[in-house]
Amino acid sequence: MSHEAQQAHEPETPHLDFQGTTPYEDYVKADVLTHLQHTLSDDPGEMVFLVTTQVMELWFTVIVHEWRTAADALREDRVPVAVAALKRSVRELEALNASWKPLGQLTPQQFNSYRSALGEGSGFQSAMYRRMEFLLGEKSASMLVPHRGAPRAHAELEKALHEPSLYDETLRLLARRGYAIPDAVLGRDVSRRYEPSDEVEAAWAAVYSGDPADELARLGEALSDVAELVWRWRNDHLVATRRAMGAKPGTGGSAGVAWLEKRARKNVFPELWTARSYV
Repeated sequence: MSHEAQQAHEPETPHLDFQGTTPYEDYVKADVLTHLQHTLSDDPGEMVFLVTTQVMELWFTVIVHEWRTAADALREDRVPVAVAALKRSVRELEALNASWKPLGQLTPQQFNSYRSALGEGSGFQSAMYRRMEFLLGEKSASMLVPHRGAPRAHAELEKALHEPSLYDETLRLLARRGYAIPDAVLGRDVSRRYEPSDEVEAAWAAVYSGDPADELARLGEALSDVAELVWRWRNDHLVATRRAMGAKPGTGGSAGVAWLEKRARKNVFPELWTARSYV
């Protein structure tokens, strides 16, 4: 084979010469991301703890984006758009939950090697995770307090506190579709934690007793998928914490495992679960 023929069969060399940074770097900002790790101890295990926590924050950000997209679509009666966003968030929640894998088998000795470097730092102080909780209807004005020193985060959380949650928008949609959602639910103070309603439970039972292909039934299942993975997230957090530190107080001054156990017992979108007993 001639040299020219051989060259013709070789794959083309990718473009290597750029003015300034690469287009990949311009888009992904990889150099920024990979230089955000500043460990505070000499323990080699701290790096994976720090990076995993940062990865979790990125997934929180994506999931908040999806749930806000879904809430906006529900407000505009665009149920397929909402369901598509919720389904994307299910895959993202699965990836988020997998983030516990590198940390799930930490022993107390391993965690203690760098725990002191965390000081009073704790996951419950995450502003983006709090926005996730607010979108789920887990509202609490007191959770804004840790963010008073960060004006942008505090303003975003305060706005989210007073906006309808993803579930509020769902129940308003059910009401517009003719289901008997009580005025007390529709007109409730959305800055407060959502409390279950017998009438909402009956509405979901009616949805699930109808055509399973109906878009409201599909919406209910997409929300149920989200709720199940949120429950799994809370339980995986509980198990990882129990393995790493037993019943000791949490790094942020919480009751640690006891506080996480209380959280893990709660379901989001509660009537979606209880209504199934009446279908």
